[in-house]
Amino acid sequence: MYRLFVKRLLDIALSLAALVVLAVPMCVFAMMIKLEDRGSALFAQKRVGIHKRHFMMYKFRSMRNDTPHDVPTHMLENPEQYLLRCGKWMRKYSIDELPQIINILKGDMSIVGPRPALWNQYDLLAERDRYGANDIKPGLTGWAQINGRDELEISEKARYDGEYVQRESFAFDVMCVWRTVINAVRHEGVVEGGTGAKHIQQS
Repeated sequence: MYRLFVKRLLDIALSLAALVVLAVPMCVFAMMIKLEDRGSALFAQKRVGIHKRHFMMYKFRSMRNDTPHDVPTHMLENPEQYLLRCGKWMRKYSIDELPQIINILKGDMSIVGPRPALWNQYDLLAERDRYGANDIKPGLTGWAQINGRDELEISEKARYDGEYVQRESFAFDVMCVWRTVINAVRHEGVVEGGTGAKHIQQS
């Protein structure tokens, strides 16, 4: 009941409210990007949604126009070289993710769920298949996000995503959102170019 009806109603109501409240700040962020680098302030990237259906996910552009497209950040050689000055702090505080509110309103995503993988992240998708994590809507934030984010290896991310599938509920989603806000303020788990950084640091 919660996943099929209540969660969707909450996604619609909260995404509409967020678009109204954040309309002016989002316009300011867009202007900052355009002033630093020519081109659109937004970019759309093919991501994997529920049942592995593809959709176009929106983000604020935090990297230069000449950055290789459809390449995960951790697979770029020296990703720092591509970051815009404003893009660094946007990524630090997850501001670049705000346009995904539109994806939530459209029904491509939920507020909470596994983060949508790139269409060519076959290793992550295969691991998520083991846990049924490809059979729910991806989210703006998720259980893996608040338990390490970029610091987690692929297998760990998928395991946390599978745990979310088992624990999904209104109370658990509220907790995930609250923990996300705290992590964003502390900018925890953001590692440019580094999936599995936590494991590396512990080795």
